[in-house]
Amino acid sequence: MTALLKRPSRGTAAGTGSTALDLALRFRALGLLIALAVLVAATAAVNPRFLGLQSVQDMLFAAAITVLLASGMTVVVLTRGIDLSVGSVLGLSAYLTASLLSETGAPVVLALLAGLAIGAACGAANGAIIHFGKVPPLVATLGTLYIVRGLVYFAAGGSRVNASDLPRGFLDFGNGSVLGVPYLFLISLAVLVAVAVFLAGTRAGRDLYALGSNPEGARLVGVRAGRRLMTAYVLCGALAGLGGVLHAARFGTVDASAGHGLELTVVAAVVVGGVAIFGGSGTVLGAGLGALLLAVINNALPVLRIDQFWQQAIVGALILAAIALDRLVGLRAARALRRKGSHVD
Repeated sequence: MTALLKRPSRGTAAGTGSTALDLALRFRALGLLIALAVLVAATAAVNPRFLGLQSVQDMLFAAAITVLLASGMTVVVLTRGIDLSVGSVLGLSAYLTASLLSETGAPVVLALLAGLAIGAACGAANGAIIHFGKVPPLVATLGTLYIVRGLVYFAAGGSRVNASDLPRGFLDFGNGSVLGVPYLFLISLAVLVAVAVFLAGTRAGRDLYALGSNPEGARLVGVRAGRRLMTAYVLCGALAGLGGVLHAARFGTVDASAGHGLELTVVAAVVVGGVAIFGGSGTVLGAGLGALLLAVINNALPVLRIDQFWQQAIVGALILAAIALDRLVGLRAARALRRKGSHVD
């Protein structure tokens, strides 16, 4: 029975030979790093200020929240799921925690915990709808995307929280840095490392890969699918809630539009980073690099005087290329398994 879970992952080139293509498939993260280096070098050649301290900080600020949410989205996508509500959850957390700080003068730590709790509750609702209601993740989270966004508009009532109403220390933290690296990016990096350790170093993390690779096989060998699914969605929601707190700290002024459309950027970062949309393979490191690549593209194209339309087209092309690459890996791995089976027979 355990053989069901030991087949090569679609995200690797195991058993496909030693060609240059196979090596490229094995080192997807290296490919992303090369793409980043080429893009940065080309942009800096046009405008050397692109590598200035302020420009680099702006890119890291832009990438921080996307990296954070991509870490949570990775956990969900590995199970063959998706969470389209993360942008709305971020918006709800951002507005409610900013309101808590401005209206009650609550400690920042309490606001942070409140943001995590709001996100975790939304994630638990998603997980319950999907697991107990047997609703496909795409449909379930598309519904909660609109429900949660409606809650944000209801809570805001057309008003907004201004930066002048928030504690100065909270805003200073959201815009501060150490050795030129923003605090927000360091938090996102710490979360990414923690999620990577969870996925690679714990039984629960490995179970998520098993569920995505072979759901029925995982259940047959004793993986508690419902519990693992709930864990994935609660974690994704909690990180979206944390992202809301960081959004409020970064921008200060918060209204009902906070996080609108962010879910598409997060999904794009995860897919471009090599996490298979069909589940079971990929790494959170790749998702983080994907988020960073999108942030650099967003900042580089105006410097290169490329129309905004092409930014969206390039991201779309990257998504299609990543999906095609995953499909190619799956087909090559399947052929390798068939050849191996015929030799055994």
